[in-house]
Amino acid sequence: MRALLIMLCATATALWGAYPSPIEIAVSANGSRLYVVCEGTDEVVEVDAAAGTVVRRVGVGQHPKSVAFSADGRQLYVANSWSDTVSVIDAASLKVVKELAAGYEPNAAVADLEGRFLYVANRIGNDISVIDLARGVETKRLLAGRGAAYLTLSADGRRMYGTHIYPRLGPFRSPLESEVTVIDTRRQVVIERERLPNAAGVFHVASANGGRLAIAAQMRPKNLIPLAHVEHGWVIGNSLSVFGADIGEVVEVPIDELDRYYTPPFGLAVTPGNEQLFVSTTGSDSVTAINLPKLLAYIRAATPEQRRLMANDLSASANYVSARIPVGRAPKGLALSPDGKRLYVANRMDDTISVVDTAAHRATSTIALGRPVKLTPERRGERLFYSARFGFQGHFGCANCHIEATVDELSWDLEPDGFGVDIVENRLLEDVADTAPFKWNGSNPDLETECGPRTEKYFYRAQSYSPAELADVVAFIKSIPLRPNRFRRQDGELTAQQERGKAIFERTRAKNGTPIDDTNQCYVCHSGPHYTDQQLADVGTGKPTDRSPLVDVPQLTNVALGAPYLHDGSARTLEEIWTVFNPHDRHGVTNDLSKDELNDLIEYVKTL
Repeated sequence: MRALLIMLCATATALWGAYPSPIEIAVSANGSRLYVVCEGTDEVVEVDAAAGTVVRRVGVGQHPKSVAFSADGRQLYVANSWSDTVSVIDAASLKVVKELAAGYEPNAAVADLEGRFLYVANRIGNDISVIDLARGVETKRLLAGRGAAYLTLSADGRRMYGTHIYPRLGPFRSPLESEVTVIDTRRQVVIERERLPNAAGVFHVASANGGRLAIAAQMRPKNLIPLAHVEHGWVIGNSLSVFGADIGEVVEVPIDELDRYYTPPFGLAVTPGNEQLFVSTTGSDSVTAINLPKLLAYIRAATPEQRRLMANDLSASANYVSARIPVGRAPKGLALSPDGKRLYVANRMDDTISVVDTAAHRATSTIALGRPVKLTPERRGERLFYSARFGFQGHFGCANCHIEATVDELSWDLEPDGFGVDIVENRLLEDVADTAPFKWNGSNPDLETECGPRTEKYFYRAQSYSPAELADVVAFIKSIPLRPNRFRRQDGELTAQQERGKAIFERTRAKNGTPIDDTNQCYVCHSGPHYTDQQLADVGTGKPTDRSPLVDVPQLTNVALGAPYLHDGSARTLEEIWTVFNPHDRHGVTNDLSKDELNDLIEYVKTL
């Protein structure tokens, strides 16, 4: 049956003309083969590195996100984010030999040095699964940070590093903080949570110097001050967190320059001799080369106060950045040849692999993975969405805040409304096509307005989209699909708890028998296919900083993935919406509910 499904998927891909969208790469031990994860076509592509040609393809689960070799090099592990599985591929035959169950939305899967256990980062689950490979079963889950994303085994095999794309949920409008979760692979326990101050959007980690050094790629959003400072400083810093025994404390260093930004830092690769560190910068269509000994010397020479301020010093990168290497569109994953002489770069929006000479710092060839000849409006728009070329000095693009076309889970002060006025929480873009109006106050009647003049004038402070480009961006946004809802049963039936919650959601009378006004019934405002009546409402959550208490009724599809909540992100959880922020029953009648009944309501809302 599985073989039939794979064949059907391959046939569908050929008919529909899907784009490969390569996202990660693994290189065989002898360097002869590349294994490329193609998220767009749900497959792994094997490439002859010397010839630069595709050799074989194998279908995997939905939206694969990563690929890694087993300890002995005989198998490949592919994390399938929409299937909640890890595909185990026999490298010799390039066939899927096993599917391992993981948590919600697995994003990365990496084995320990002995090949006994597989660690899987589950993005929606906010945890890391530990799977016994001999038995093929999960033995435990380790609590991770929000949006568990990427995993890296330390060079000595003793630690597993896990990153997270979302920051910790702190008090409203407080400074950001993320973490790198450090796991002892022998005891299979979390031993450290390296604090990354002011960081949100942390991607890959690299290990160097025999495991004594770790480096994380991250963004540093300045979301607590008005966006007006684009041309006076920066809104999103692009940096690295450096830590480990060779450094001690976490030190954050920028990769930006005084008048140019390289965003966002995603993939990392360290050459075998620990001489060079390469960083892919997706929106800038480039790879940054860093002289690692110079970087460490620069950090060690700094005083404690200089280390603390280093991340905000845009002149610092001149001390350790050795080159900016142009590659294809939207570079993501990186992998080095075993001798470190060639760097392979997955160009997501070009459907190609760039081959970079690591000594000369230039791309010497390009490997095509096969794609439709004609670009659709949606694909053209996707290219624009991931590009930072429209922003002032290449500052940022849509994908900086809507990470991988989703959300950054931050609230922002967008100053077109006035400084310090109308703080807004970023919203998911999935399935938004028919949910107008847009913006939290409903001031934008369509996506053309939301993504057009407003974005160009107030966000980018630079080049505007042409009418054709704007149409393409909107076409792409309208095409972004919903991820599977993990809170629904596969048969579509509700659990007993969810049924109780549904009854509360649809009730027309309070528990004492008093009728609930039509405008205060949950299912009246949250109606229709997207669970929104697309109107404005005052639900009592307005703040002194809001120009109006009226807010656009949000869609509730996959609402469980959108924390924090309310128009400004002031509610950290769904529970807080109806407790902390609903004291007078203006946002539905909930004060007559017991704790268990409120939990029932929340569990039902998660299924929408």
